[in-house]
Amino acid sequence: MFIGRERELSALNRLYASGKFEFAVIYGRRRVGKTALISQFIRDKKAIYFMGVESNAKQNLENFSKNILESGTGLLAATSFLSFQAALEYVFQLSEKERLVLAIDEYPYVARSSESLASTLQLLIDRKKDCSKLMLILCGSSMSYMEDHVLAYKAPLYGRRTAQMKLLPFDFADTCRYFKNFSDTDKALIYGIVGGTPQYLLQMDDSLSIADNLKHTFLNPTSSLFEEPENLLKQEVREPALYNAIITAVAGGASRMAEISSKVGETTSVCASYLKNLMALGLIQKESPYGEKPSRKSIYSISDNMFRFWYRFVPENNSIIARGAADLAYQRIAPHLPDYMGKVFEEICRQYLWALLLRGKSPVDFRELGRWWGTDPSSRSQAEIDIMGEQDKDSALFCECKWTNENVDAKVLEKLVSRGKLFHYRDTHFYLFAKCGFTKGCIEKAEDSGNVTLASYCDILELLLSGSSPAPA
Repeated sequence: MFIGRERELSALNRLYASGKFEFAVIYGRRRVGKTALISQFIRDKKAIYFMGVESNAKQNLENFSKNILESGTGLLAATSFLSFQAALEYVFQLSEKERLVLAIDEYPYVARSSESLASTLQLLIDRKKDCSKLMLILCGSSMSYMEDHVLAYKAPLYGRRTAQMKLLPFDFADTCRYFKNFSDTDKALIYGIVGGTPQYLLQMDDSLSIADNLKHTFLNPTSSLFEEPENLLKQEVREPALYNAIITAVAGGASRMAEISSKVGETTSVCASYLKNLMALGLIQKESPYGEKPSRKSIYSISDNMFRFWYRFVPENNSIIARGAADLAYQRIAPHLPDYMGKVFEEICRQYLWALLLRGKSPVDFRELGRWWGTDPSSRSQAEIDIMGEQDKDSALFCECKWTNENVDAKVLEKLVSRGKLFHYRDTHFYLFAKCGFTKGCIEKAEDSGNVTLASYCDILELLLSGSSPAPA
């Protein structure tokens, strides 16, 4: 089942249609669907597909040779090229008269085993690109390697690529397309639990309840998801134990650098280096109050939903999960899910706001969105705004997101409006997002205000999946 990636497929097909030499770099975290994208792209094209293995140069060259020689014939090849240069020269020769795609998947494995490969590719591209109809794709899961050794200024292949794609997990709308049988609420829960990573979504069964899905995966010691975060760290970093400790600290509520450093027992400089790598992997994000530069007020949080869910619930229940007590583990987790979903709902609301903007339906043409927190001088207490975005010095929007089973009342709207007054914008628009709906008093107050939009989760889902949007109240 192939879902999504329409934009990436369209970009690859545009490159293919050019008829001239093209060189695309595709990279992204493991399990995000890079191989599936390449397979979908080349399924109706003349192509050579080769996946590198974590072995030596001899083994990779033999595998590469077989893929080249068997391509188009399906016949087993018993011979091998003498070098990667000889193999690549043969591919370039094949592409002189007809369009041909060469996709090298897990390129870092091959390049690490053959240090001259990048320079060989550089040489052949420079020499043969003008008379070649080859479309070259290099793909890799090691994002640091792809960025440092393929895309970076000092890399041999710098300046040769004609396109690059960093594949990210699916957004909420694409995630929903995987599941026809889940209820609308369960679609949000699944997104909050596994995020938008295709490989994890495929392990969810929409014929089962959320409870049963959790019991069969995260709460099952024989499931691949039970140890997935730790296994992924072992593949991506050299010291997984310290990375694991840092993520655990953040999941446990340590959000500031000093708190994280204290929890893991390392200096802030050491933690800063590790956090930077985790941010590059897309697992941790650093936030500052909207409109402010990074400072001591900056906080760290887990950005990947699957990692956030796993580190929040699995380690503390590890002992009973290992003993096969999935029912008991779920009973302990279930009461905390509504609170856990608060941050997930905020992210879904951000995606809704971006969809409005891109469709020309946003009342404020914001440039970015973010959270704000700080001191309310009138009450001398801490205040937060779930989402805000600024168009210019005169216009902004402010949003509050409530994932509760009760209708949101007017007091919540009043508090949001009062927090908007902490800023000095002339034109403001307020969004109140709710899981279920709003009380009659809240609806009436929104109508009287004239600059308030009330959007329920159903409204959000309708826009994201069908393109319609609620009119401002």
